[in-house]
Amino acid sequence: MPTPENDSIDLPVNEQPQAPAAPSAIAPAWHTLVLVAGIVALSIYNAPRLTVAHGALDRLHTYGSSAAMEVLMLAWVLLGLWLKKTSLRTLLGSFRFNLRAVAADLGFAALFWIGALMVLGALNAAWSGATAAFAQQSGSAQQSLPLDPSRLQVLRELAELAPANGKEFAAWTLLCLMVGFIEETVFRGYLQRQFIGWARGRAWLGVLASALVFGGAHAYQGARSMVLLGVFGALFGVLALYRRSLRVGMFAHAWQDWIAGLTLALLRANHVI
Repeated sequence: MPTPENDSIDLPVNEQPQAPAAPSAIAPAWHTLVLVAGIVALSIYNAPRLTVAHGALDRLHTYGSSAAMEVLMLAWVLLGLWLKKTSLRTLLGSFRFNLRAVAADLGFAALFWIGALMVLGALNAAWSGATAAFAQQSGSAQQSLPLDPSRLQVLRELAELAPANGKEFAAWTLLCLMVGFIEETVFRGYLQRQFIGWARGRAWLGVLASALVFGGAHAYQGARSMVLLGVFGALFGVLALYRRSLRVGMFAHAWQDWIAGLTLALLRANHVI
């Protein structure tokens, strides 16, 4: 009768279960470094251009230029994937195109968007409170205003980019859809996957690194926006990992940009900012 010690069956060496391999890089390292450098350089370049004179901005031309830059960024990412023989589908994740799946992703995107705004609102309030407390201790009355002048100036400059008529509204909508797809593909698809590969499968490092780049891409909006959008990017990164797909993030990203533009347009039209 067999004993418990020899009850198990030894597998041949080549049939032993293997631990899953750590994710590998999806593009050459130099390609990613060029992309990150380009994103940072573009953010620095846009900083002085944001301070345009009110009414002197050709919004349709600006939307077209932004769309061209987005397409160029996507083309660069596709080149890097091609160099490593990586499929774009591996970045996008699971995409089911039946009505039920799309509706479920839209609902999840709405819940994520609301939750993310609550997190960012709390952080923004904490930032304002800390700034006011520091100003009070230093004896400065500047921060006693509802919105500090530098922050108000950034909002006014961003409001100039918001649509003002039917043509601009249509162009803004198309731009937001394009940005939602491309930036999620670039930041949460390409960069996050690449950074996770460099970190030998440590997902949190990939999320953090891509969020830092995403925040840095918005440095032209000021330090507070850069930090808040970096946190926003980290939330999008966690969402992509949880859903194993970029589609929910694409929906939420496009919706956020669209609503933000319309909100700024409304505030500008009512002379609030």
